[in-house]
Amino acid sequence: MKYLVVGIGNIGYEYMNTRHNIGFEVLDTLAEKAGLEFKSERYGARAQYRFKGRIYELLKPNTFVNLSGKAVNYWLQKEKIPQSNLLIIVDDLALPFGTLRLKLKGSDAGHNGLKDINAVLGNQNYARLRFGIGDSFSRGHQVDYVLGKWEKQEQEHLPLLIDKCIEVIRSFGTIGASRTMNTFNKDYLPKEEE
Repeated sequence: MKYLVVGIGNIGYEYMNTRHNIGFEVLDTLAEKAGLEFKSERYGARAQYRFKGRIYELLKPNTFVNLSGKAVNYWLQKEKIPQSNLLIIVDDLALPFGTLRLKLKGSDAGHNGLKDINAVLGNQNYARLRFGIGDSFSRGHQVDYVLGKWEKQEQEHLPLLIDKCIEVIRSFGTIGASRTMNTFNKDYLPKEEE
């Protein structure tokens, strides 16, 4: 069984450790823990992760967030992976920081990466792991917030949240999406720390 796991983010040093790049950060952490190296290939950097008989093609598109669809579509076709085995990891303003939500389909919710993927694939029927980044920005400063670096307090919680995302990736391929949602769709921070 083969899966395509795509972390959404922007390439370039200036985008490292920003909220918009959490997809890259999750895949980088998984690769590091598994002793894998990303290799630069068409439309992105790719690594292959094996777990419990499953093959996960990990992809960090180099097309920038707003054109993620091209990379996703290319690797689905090339690796002959059904869309039902596609998982996109993406930041989400609508969810508070510390919240993870796996969804099997849905609108782009204003996220330009998902918007492009929906347009290129021609539908919204693919799994996405939404990583809550909160919305504590003042009016007109959404872009600065999304492309901004994590706050110190957020950084303290990131290792736990990223580890949970890695568990979701493994679970998605081994026990399926429904059971994964039941297990992992929750808020991971105590309320007073948000």
